[in-house]
Amino acid sequence: MAVAVLLSAMPALAHGFSSTVYADLSSPGTGHVQARLELEYDLLVVSAADYEKDDPLFQTGNAAFEAGDTPEQKAALDAHANSVVAYVTKHFGVTAQGRACTPVRDGGFGIVRREGVPYAVVVLDYRCAEPAEAHEVRSGVFPDSEGYVRGTKTIVTYDLDLRSGSTALDTQHPSFSTRQSWTERFWEFFRLGAEHLLTGLDHILFLLALIAGSRRLREIVLAATTFTLAHSVTFILAALGLVQVPASFVEPVIALSIAVVAGWHLWRLWRRRSHATDLETAGHGHLSLDRAGWTRLAVVFCFGLVHGLGFASALGIEQAWSWRLLWSLLVFNVGIEVVQLSIIAAVFPLLALLRRRRPVAGLWATGATAAGVSVMGLVWFVQRVLGL
Repeated sequence: MAVAVLLSAMPALAHGFSSTVYADLSSPGTGHVQARLELEYDLLVVSAADYEKDDPLFQTGNAAFEAGDTPEQKAALDAHANSVVAYVTKHFGVTAQGRACTPVRDGGFGIVRREGVPYAVVVLDYRCAEPAEAHEVRSGVFPDSEGYVRGTKTIVTYDLDLRSGSTALDTQHPSFSTRQSWTERFWEFFRLGAEHLLTGLDHILFLLALIAGSRRLREIVLAATTFTLAHSVTFILAALGLVQVPASFVEPVIALSIAVVAGWHLWRLWRRRSHATDLETAGHGHLSLDRAGWTRLAVVFCFGLVHGLGFASALGIEQAWSWRLLWSLLVFNVGIEVVQLSIIAAVFPLLALLRRRRPVAGLWATGATAAGVSVMGLVWFVQRVLGL
């Protein structure tokens, strides 16, 4: 119960409040780099207004955001273009040969929506003093120091200097050069995937529920593999723009999946009652799954499909992306899997040893874990359905 109380203090969206900036870079001509940036509208308004509530940009922009009025949102940006552009160009820059390129706004502002959230579109033309064989891009938009987010990543796709590719920037890695090798670029997405699972408490709890309900190595390997296959399918489909599901559906179902998978083990214990410890020692020498085992895998697969959409939403995927970015996203997925397997390798052997040596202790350990995880999943489910 203490575990449940502790976890209930965590926010409903277990990933914490973070933001993603999207930057598409191209070269329309010699000495020019065009950057099309997409930034969360409300964050841009608050940051550009320097957190001053009496600032006209804050007042009009926030009112338009609360009203969900797209034309008014665009009008608020246009009316305060100097403040908006000044903020963006201070935190996003391009250099050539070590010299900063001069940014000039190219056209008006636009508004697009990503997962129901308005994003401001800003197009900048960076004019460089001389041609360069490589460019360096720096992004520090919405830094942690502003106190409004706990982390911002910038997903960059580029077609510059006879090179094309994608990369991810954040506080630890705020810049990159088009000279970067493909291994360096892919490492960024691998790291992002690993960090996403480590900081995504809901996905970790789902994995713990699978471990608690698995009696032998074969069960957890099959469950983890099923989960991997399922979320990889929807992750790729989302990356290709073939599947679009709103977060208002995905997030509650992810929370429900945690409660259901953990509750499955509790239900099995309840059915056995006085013989519940048999679950901790049974089947060590058998390789086949019973009907309940196959049903559990089917449930895991279905929920894995939804978790894949959750992984995709971590990078704001809701439209077709280029193939070069797709490969990077697959590396992001590999990073997720490596951490997942590491957690299994660290936890399952210890739990298996406890079950063999002390069946009663193993019963209490798995039961308490499943109970705490199930309660937390239900709490998150209610919070996410109610939009809390």
